[in-house]
Amino acid sequence: AVQLVESGGGSVQAGGSLNLSCAASEPLPWYYCMGWFRQAPGKEREGVARTTADGDRLYVDSVKGRFTLSKDKVKNTLFLQMNSLRPEDASMYYCAATPCNQANIKRPETFTLWGQGTQVTVSS
Repeated sequence: AVQLVESGGGSVQAGGSLNLSCAASEPLPWYYCMGWFRQAPGKEREGVARTTADGDRLYVDSVKGRFTLSKDKVKNTLFLQMNSLRPEDASMYYCAATPCNQANIKRPETFTLWGQGTQVTVSS
């Protein structure tokens, strides 16, 4: 089965940056979209950003203007560049994939393939 492996997490002070990577072990089906979710202790998993079927990128309001998705098609890797990090961004960040026509950033359950996560800590 295809595996997703996240990397790039770490500790950063408020205002700093991190670049997360999500590497797929093999190319995903052409009809799949990929996204990032995060979950802090004691909180529900929430969507961060995802690709769309037409090649656009969708961000939740809390990260819009600070986080940016990009892709390396050759290496089957999705990136999440995170700038101007805030303490409330601290979470375990998960990469996920699912058929584009069922992807809903507000509903993690719509994503069927998940990585194991990478930890992001932001100190104030």
